[in-house]
Amino acid sequence: MRTRDVRSVIYLASGFGLIVSIYTYLETVQSSLQKYCTLNSYVSCGAVANSGRTTVLGIQDSYIGIAGFILILVVAAIAERRRKELLWPQLLLLITSLGVAFSLYFLYVELVEIQALCPVCLTAWVFGWVAWFGAFLLVRKVRAKARARALEKTTTGPATEASPSSSSKS
Repeated sequence: MRTRDVRSVIYLASGFGLIVSIYTYLETVQSSLQKYCTLNSYVSCGAVANSGRTTVLGIQDSYIGIAGFILILVVAAIAERRRKELLWPQLLLLITSLGVAFSLYFLYVELVEIQALCPVCLTAWVFGWVAWFGAFLLVRKVRAKARARALEKTTTGPATEASPSSSSKS
């Protein structure tokens, strides 16, 4: 997969994740939207939204998703602008890793504590996991390119220095 394709995957997953996170927020504001993702008592956005367990440190999980996906998009854009710097893809990997950790926590809360699963939330988490995988691949690709550049400098550097000294000996 080319680096450009990996970046596209990150942008698409984050963009769709943002849209789904916004929809999750709208479900809490307008409860009539919850009926579109309620299949039964277990697969139910309403059961999750009305459980009172959808916050972390008083912050609603949809806000965390919205902020997280916006942050991923911003850092991905900076990483694209500064292609030769490894810091930004690594920061992107860190942010997406935190997002995966949050999603696993929310998955635990839904399955174990609430005993219901919100399909919209699950969709947002999957987009976050895809963004994480894209960030992981991006870090690998940027590292490989940096190693290739460093190797190229070491192989061409001494060869150009050896040529003038060998010609001066003749």
